[in-house]
Amino acid sequence: MIPATLAGRRDFIVANTRLQRPPHTPEIQLYLADEITPIWKLTEEALEAIGLPPPFWAFAWAGGQALARYLIDNPRIVTGQRVIDFAAGSGLVGIAAMLAGARDVLCADIDAYGEAAVALNAQANGVACAFTAQNLLDAPAPAWAQVILAGDICYEKPLAERVLAWLAEAKARGAVVLIGDPGRSYFPRSGLTKLAEYQVPTTRELEDMAVKKTCVWAMP
Repeated sequence: MIPATLAGRRDFIVANTRLQRPPHTPEIQLYLADEITPIWKLTEEALEAIGLPPPFWAFAWAGGQALARYLIDNPRIVTGQRVIDFAAGSGLVGIAAMLAGARDVLCADIDAYGEAAVALNAQANGVACAFTAQNLLDAPAPAWAQVILAGDICYEKPLAERVLAWLAEAKARGAVVLIGDPGRSYFPRSGLTKLAEYQVPTTRELEDMAVKKTCVWAMP
């Protein structure tokens, strides 16, 4: 069953991943799995549930890598700002924001291992990120959020529609909203401004190709 304590979940991650530097953001270290199937099965066994989504926290997905790269190269976006890393996974994007000079970062993810993954990865990079397991989509984005970052959110239609509506509302209230996406099926084809395009090294196991064209977009 799932480890009952944060320390137990941290131990699970350390035992089943290793510190690595994502190829597109070598400035950052993360506890990552080498293969998706073994860690996926182990996570399902630990949670005593079959059919779970993949453990997103165990991989540096293309959209997150692109968004993190953009922040490192363009720190003015987040310098001194209060930031949300939505659907944070490993915390890659939030960590990049902190390294780029953000005032503070809240990593949000409903995965049971998210808090442990973010804590471990932030510590490995000498920064601190707050964490919430609350589903932020259940309410408007916090009024204090000046920048909201979201990577790889358009892989399921209902979720993509809900997240994009939530982000649009946050943008309308004054937040800067950036999205990292490698052309996922339910990413909108209009209404966003492309800020950057990258060729992100990945694996065929994750993305069916060794290099994935990935873009960073802003809600105008």
